Amino acid sequence: ADKSWVWRQYDHQLFLNTVSGPGGDASVLRIKEAPGRALALSVDGKARQVALDPRTGSKLVVLEATRNVACSGARPMALVNCLNFGNPEHPEVMWQFSEAVDGMSEACRALGLPVIGGNVSFYNESSGVDIDPTPVVGVIGLLEGLGETAPSTIGFKEDQAIVVLGTTAAEFGGSEWADLHGLRNGVPPEADLEIGHALNGLIAALVSERIVTTVHDCADGGLAVSLAEMSIAGGVGFTVDIGGAVGCFSESASRIVLGVDPKRVVEVLGRASASGIAAEEVGVTGGESLIATGAFSVALLDAETTWRDA
Repeated sequence: ADKSWVWRQYDHQLFLNTVSGPGGDASVLRIKEAPGRALALSVDGKARQVALDPRTGSKLVVLEATRNVACSGARPMALVNCLNFGNPEHPEVMWQFSEAVDGMSEACRALGLPVIGGNVSFYNESSGVDIDPTPVVGVIGLLEGLGETAPSTIGFKEDQAIVVLGTTAAEFGGSEWADLHGLRNGVPPEADLEIGHALNGLIAALVSERIVTTVHDCADGGLAVSLAEMSIAGGVGFTVDIGGAVGCFSESASRIVLGVDPKRVVEVLGRASASGIAAEEVGVTGGESLIATGAFSVALLDAETTWRDA
């Protein structure tokens, strides 16, 4: 769903430093005192996945926030957190808290990311029922070589090749699909910290070097939702072959969707291979429909209307 009803209520152009505002993967803020440099910021939380496995879920939170920052071309530099939990006098809540902190620590060590601040909020309950464990993290990164505009956007352009970085598996625990069907069991997606770190480095380099300029993190809702968001942002349709339900709605971690100049696809695939990241060309942009072979065909206008009015 469109989130602009939230962020349009506050001033995100304070001091005119904002290069990329809300609505993308990360916001980018110009550093006027250091021409050509900028800060990229993202805030993320994955409460449903943390509820299934606090340690793994907390790793996934860190991976997503750093991936969003890297999609802007920035190098993730530091993390702050806001750890929201139920009554710590309940043993299961204190266990959730301990596991979440350990998971976040493991992820930050693997990604070389210092935790520079945060807070803890306990006793969050309603009518005696504890909230789901909800760690939220904010990551800040440094972008070099800013130029006049941000180096990446999420909106598709006409006649691009669509490339997916990362591997899709049948991982639905804590997903939007599972929530829509009232399923609150299973396990969250795998949190491979080594792959996540390599993917961050790869995408930050591809964007900062202007090899790709259309980039979007694949997260809530899976690949189908990420593709739709890119189409809506750019006003351009697509035709892809991504398989059935698993390809469309799995929420496997450490995946990114790229819109690539067809002349640079071989280069992008080669860079991904050299970084140990799976990569696949899945389709092309163009037209006024969102088409996944054998899965769905939706008019762009209908998708946009549904998204904006949700």
